[in-house]
Amino acid sequence: MNPATNIASDVQSPEEVFRHPSFVRVTHWFTAAAMLVLIPSGLLILWAHPELYWGETGYFGDPAWLRFPIEPNFLGSLLGRPFHFFAAWVLVLSYLVYLVWGFLSGHFWKRMLPTRAQLHWRHIRHEIVEHALFRRATGKAALEFNLFQKLAYISVIFVLIPLMLLSGLTMSPGFTAAIPELFWLWGRQTARSVHFIGAGALVLFLIIHVIQLFVVGFKNEVRSMTTGRFVVPQTRKRGKQ
Repeated sequence: MNPATNIASDVQSPEEVFRHPSFVRVTHWFTAAAMLVLIPSGLLILWAHPELYWGETGYFGDPAWLRFPIEPNFLGSLLGRPFHFFAAWVLVLSYLVYLVWGFLSGHFWKRMLPTRAQLHWRHIRHEIVEHALFRRATGKAALEFNLFQKLAYISVIFVLIPLMLLSGLTMSPGFTAAIPELFWLWGRQTARSVHFIGAGALVLFLIIHVIQLFVVGFKNEVRSMTTGRFVVPQTRKRGKQ
């Protein structure tokens, strides 16, 4: 046997599969574009009144649970509101399309519900280690959402985004005049605080999401979300001694 074979390794031929349906890809990019506008425009609106309260009312000088150390600038609200409202409706329409398609196609329970095996403590411990070491999934595992991805997506789709929409509508005088029942959930200032907390959680999700893209392969992941084509990462096979 050639001594070189003792240390030789070969890589399996890359396999290309179709990963994301068109509905997922289109709504994903509309949502991403909306978020790129919502975050800075939301900060501009907050700049006009950089204090947060609980309850129905709150104004400068009232007890605030969070006060940012910046000078108020009402020009920020004037600049940010039109862009924020427009992007919010883009997000709402994209979200509703995705939600309807997800239920009709079975996408949510086929791809996003954790399996019994994933909920086993041994598997959870394994995923914690894999994430801590920034290891990327290979083979068939790369085609499925892991447990933490599923929990994150479920939280965003069914908790955070609805919370953001309801709290945002509660801050709109036009909507609360037409649907006063929104005040059954919370007061206007509470809705503003909830909206801010939800926005912070979404930004944290986006930061982790982008970091993970670089861990697993930025180019491959972006291509799969753009064209649907995904090259399955393969494990390396060691040669026999």
